[in-house]
Amino acid sequence: MNTFLIIIGAAIGAPARFIIDQYFRKFTDKPFGTFVVNVAGSFLIGLSYSSTEKWHDFVAIGFAGAFTTWSTFIIDIFLGYELKHYKVVAINVVASLAVGLLAAYGGYLLAS
Repeated sequence: MNTFLIIIGAAIGAPARFIIDQYFRKFTDKPFGTFVVNVAGSFLIGLSYSSTEKWHDFVAIGFAGAFTTWSTFIIDIFLGYELKHYKVVAINVVASLAVGLLAAYGGYLLAS
């Protein structure tokens, strides 16, 4: 594992996530930014799955690890539940898992 590549990837991934999330927050209070970064990150992880170790370290562990966000996904679900937005919560959970898995698989197939 190349620590330097992971650090560089994470240094790019975290601000990219923030920028994308802030962009979507201008238009809606729904968690679209989190959804987009998690699906895109899943695709990148799938795409880099069978690549060289250095590329995988940079993309999957560094960039996608900092770009995607499990904690924000969970807090979005919790807050939606607390606000009684049950339909939004259900759509977010199902769509995030289903589309995220499809994106990872699509990236994996594309790379194979």
